[in-house]
Amino acid sequence: MTARRVRIGIDTGGTFTDVVAVDEETGATTTTKTPSTPADPAEGFLTGVRKVLDLMGLTGESVTAVSHGTTVATNQLLEGKLDRIGFITTEGYESVLEIARQSVPDGYGNSYFWVKPPRIVPADLVRTVRGRLDHTGAEVRPFDEDDARAAARFFRDAGITTVGVCFLHAYANDAHEQAMLEVIREEHPGAVVSISSQVLREYREYERSVTTLVDAAVKPKVGAYVTNIRTRLDEIAPGVPFYVMKSNGGVLSAAEVVHQPITTMLSGPAAGALGAALIAGTAGFDRVLTCDGGGTSTDVTVVIDGEPALTTEGSVGDYPSKIPMIDVVTVGAGGGSIAWLSPEGTLKVGPKSAGADPGPICYPDGGDQPTVTDAHVVLGRIPPHLLGGEIPLSVDAAREGLEQLGAKLDLSLERAATGILEISAWNQANALRQVTVAKGLDVRDFTLTTFGGSGSLLACRLMDILNLPRTLVPPNPGNVSAFGLLTVDVRNDYVQTVVSKHLDLDLDRVATVYAGLEGQAREALDGEGFGPDEQRMQRTADLRYVGQAFEVRVPVTDGELDRAAAEEVAQAFHAAHRQLYGYDFADDPRQAVEWVNLRVSGIGPIRRPDLVELPAQDGGPERARTGSRPVFFDDWVDTPTYDRPRLAPGDVVPGPAIVEEFGSTVPVHPGFAATVDAYGNLLLTKETGR
Repeated sequence: MTARRVRIGIDTGGTFTDVVAVDEETGATTTTKTPSTPADPAEGFLTGVRKVLDLMGLTGESVTAVSHGTTVATNQLLEGKLDRIGFITTEGYESVLEIARQSVPDGYGNSYFWVKPPRIVPADLVRTVRGRLDHTGAEVRPFDEDDARAAARFFRDAGITTVGVCFLHAYANDAHEQAMLEVIREEHPGAVVSISSQVLREYREYERSVTTLVDAAVKPKVGAYVTNIRTRLDEIAPGVPFYVMKSNGGVLSAAEVVHQPITTMLSGPAAGALGAALIAGTAGFDRVLTCDGGGTSTDVTVVIDGEPALTTEGSVGDYPSKIPMIDVVTVGAGGGSIAWLSPEGTLKVGPKSAGADPGPICYPDGGDQPTVTDAHVVLGRIPPHLLGGEIPLSVDAAREGLEQLGAKLDLSLERAATGILEISAWNQANALRQVTVAKGLDVRDFTLTTFGGSGSLLACRLMDILNLPRTLVPPNPGNVSAFGLLTVDVRNDYVQTVVSKHLDLDLDRVATVYAGLEGQAREALDGEGFGPDEQRMQRTADLRYVGQAFEVRVPVTDGELDRAAAEEVAQAFHAAHRQLYGYDFADDPRQAVEWVNLRVSGIGPIRRPDLVELPAQDGGPERARTGSRPVFFDDWVDTPTYDRPRLAPGDVVPGPAIVEEFGSTVPVHPGFAATVDAYGNLLLTKETGR
């Protein structure tokens, strides 16, 4: 008998660490959860590895790979916990961070009332160096080594150990940045340095500068975290391949992530979107809205034909980031989101969260502010315990906290709790509108896929608000992000700005740039252990109409790029522009098309877990019935409860009902029904006539 071989996916969230192991021979999965350890996230990670191996009766010798989604970089940026950073740029551009984009956020009709957030680098820590390239990369003025040495010594003497370098037009030629890097290594060898030509070879000086500085800022913490896990993982499974999820929907070996830490931002939400896309696609749905509800926040994204939407216009907190990332909208509407009164006396929910520590009022050592979870437990929507009884919940403590809040609003206990859930549902619905309606998509064409510990609790209400046709709830929904980590290919993205009008396009130059980008991608995939026959290259380009400020990304065919192929790219741009904005200039020869950025994604495919069809069983849903309890929907109703693992394909559970499993709960409201499909997914639909 051959030894069992398993791959493990671990998603560290703000409240829980989710773990999934897949047997490489059978495709069978084993799942578990363990509380996150915010003070030392590596502790929760390793506890999760040991816990899932114990469940399977295996040792570290059976593990073939570990994939990890982490929020270390995201949390550091959201909380603004950045060390002092130095910035070196071209002479005359020292104010690029201060000027920024001169744009005022939505909601401030008058810029007089808006105060710019603090810059990532204060003005006194910016140093400039003489030297100049033009937009083609040709040298206009030589690099001044004396300036460079003075800048490096300034940061060394000031004790600044993190430095970002961004020179004008370095995307076209990195010679001056490489020279600066050499000078810093000589003068300030202990410094952590990021240079823009290695982080983002794309024009737009402000975004390139900030992206480079963010990369430098998160490097020490991400590097220390990944190295710590790698060292301690070797105690359990020596030398096992260790991958970290990237925000572009791919993974990268831990050794490489240390050099490109910015790519790990939003890595958990990206894994969840991909896992949900695979589950919903197997179930037969190709247009999917993913809704990942955790303890701290809810992340939503749109997936069409298995591919989540990508963007390079994302940001984390106050910092724009031009790296490719899955287009995720995050709202502070999780199970731990705190309900509070504004100064005007209105009820608000989130974005502040009770997190894992202290947690909601109903937790054993919980906080003193009512949360979304407290509202659910008081209304009977979730049982008085979590994780199959591992964490008991105090209904009485939650009731007391909500009664105090309700008294301030002159509301009964039930009205106060229902109001909290209603606000939370509308917050989630608005996020779902942002990724659909705001992008020219009809929200009613999509199947909602809810997962995460709290993602499915408001599913019926979201269907009502958005008029959605159905909701799919996967088995073990709390572990979909960790499962998603096992479905992800190794992926690296490369970009080069080459601005040219379509009619003047130098096809030889475009071919040379694509060949160079593909060469970089192949080199990286070679290093990850993928043979030449396994590697896949994906080309895209960013195009716009001359005079526009933003581009639209379209696919570029493989093989030789001749005039006909270039024309196909232009036609694809017209069509994509029409879908996004409702118009195009395909038939107007006066409006020229412009190529801006050339992109290549190098992909190393991995074997995905198999989703297994389940056998039908006799006895109908009654076999899974566990009892009943009073639950408040529009009124208190004695509501049947079901054990989800005992439900089988073809079972239909009419509302009102509560379907419970180890990591999550699905309230089926009156007027709705839950049907179990062949893969064990719950499909929530409105009953006809409603």
